[in-house]
Amino acid sequence: MERRTLLLCGLLALTGCGAAGTARKPGVGSAKAGDRVAGLADVPEGTGKLVDLPGDGQVLVVRTDAGVRVFNPACPHQGTVVNPPAKGVITCPTHRSAFDPSTGAVLSGPSPRGLVEVPVRVTGDDVLLA
Repeated sequence: MERRTLLLCGLLALTGCGAAGTARKPGVGSAKAGDRVAGLADVPEGTGKLVDLPGDGQVLVVRTDAGVRVFNPACPHQGTVVNPPAKGVITCPTHRSAFDPSTGAVLSGPSPRGLVEVPVRVTGDDVLLA
């Protein structure tokens, strides 16, 4: 096989891989009120999970003893997607800003403010966008 053919095949393979995934935007994206975010069973109490919404959005669902909260997972400092809560704190992997999982309030770090909450309602066992 010629070098040019080999390079072209490799380029086509890489292009195909890149097109296979759908880019997710932190936040609601194109989802709308009434869209299902998650089931309560998907997020056990005391945990959190990044969830892909219908369309192109992604949110952080957190379940505490105070209930279910949903946040835009973009750190207000530079937009990095935060990690789900671990040891009772949501953290940004870039500069280590820390956020309260019950409120989204900034606890420490360079973030100038807390996480933006996404309005939701719980209907039966489902968490829906409000």
